[in-house]
Amino acid sequence: MGESSGSASFSVDVERISFGGKEHLVRTRCGSAVTVAVYGDEDKPALITYPDVGLNYLSCFQGLFFCPEAASLLLHNFCIYHINPQGHELGAAPIPSDVPVLSVDDLADQVADVLDFFSLGSVMCLGVTVGAYVLTLFATKYRERVIGLMLVSPLCKAPSWSEWLYNKVLLNLLYYYGTRGLFKEYLLQRYFSKKVRGDAQYPESDIVQACKNLLDEKQGENIWRFLQSINERHDLTDSLRKLQCRTLIFVGENSEFHEDAIHMTTKLDRRHCALVEVQDCGSLVTEEQPYAMLMPMEYFLMGYGLYRPRPYELSGSPRSPLSPCCISPELLSPESMGVKLKPIKTRVTIN
Repeated sequence: MGESSGSASFSVDVERISFGGKEHLVRTRCGSAVTVAVYGDEDKPALITYPDVGLNYLSCFQGLFFCPEAASLLLHNFCIYHINPQGHELGAAPIPSDVPVLSVDDLADQVADVLDFFSLGSVMCLGVTVGAYVLTLFATKYRERVIGLMLVSPLCKAPSWSEWLYNKVLLNLLYYYGTRGLFKEYLLQRYFSKKVRGDAQYPESDIVQACKNLLDEKQGENIWRFLQSINERHDLTDSLRKLQCRTLIFVGENSEFHEDAIHMTTKLDRRHCALVEVQDCGSLVTEEQPYAMLMPMEYFLMGYGLYRPRPYELSGSPRSPLSPCCISPELLSPESMGVKLKPIKTRVTIN
């Protein structure tokens, strides 16, 4: 395990995760520390994940990683490094009030510090909404360190005046009342479609109930700080065409960030970008309809020579770093991903 020469990094191993991961506390150049949960063989290529506001890696990605097909695809090919925003990890204490609120550039630089700490070179990235924004910003600032982006309901524009004012109201609610009540309802609407949130026709789903319980345990001050950071984000539109990596974008049909995802797709290099629109789904596709992600991800990763293992291959593992020079030119076309540039309607039945 390496340490960045530009920051004082350290780690603390935590045994509370019972299904195979180990947590490390990584101090970053801005003085704050982030928790990183590592799953898998560290000799494999790295996949970095980053969750949406109010969520940690368990509440944002466990639906996807608990799919057997996704586990065999991702854990066979990658070592997973789940970054939790500061104060979003399980059991987090309130961040002291004298600690400065980070900018979005600070958040992106923290990702670079995590890579330095683990001595990682070029990585694959998977982010959801705010996490997708942070990883995209990281990719624009450190282009040589990102080999591919998988983004779920991403943001890329600065907030409009109406969004900025709305978020200011939410920040006041969060500051005075915490994560219960109206603010919790806002987050649930942000994450999930109306169908799984429940109404007179449909009962509230288990994933929404579980998310409610997790939000009740969150420190409102910590979420307030993270939302404050993202409410001051800047527009990435002009930087998108400079990205040199391939990008796969998922967005729920009912996501409030649907327009942002479409906008982002039109600004990226169309030769190396594909969009998957998931029907009857909100923003948090990783939890609400994770199976809709499997086939596009599988074809996307084939472009890097990475495959879901057959049963007789489970004992083997890829150990060479990802490298764009190993990708044949024909695999760089959108058709090679198994998706088209126009939105694909993907439907999954929720039991």
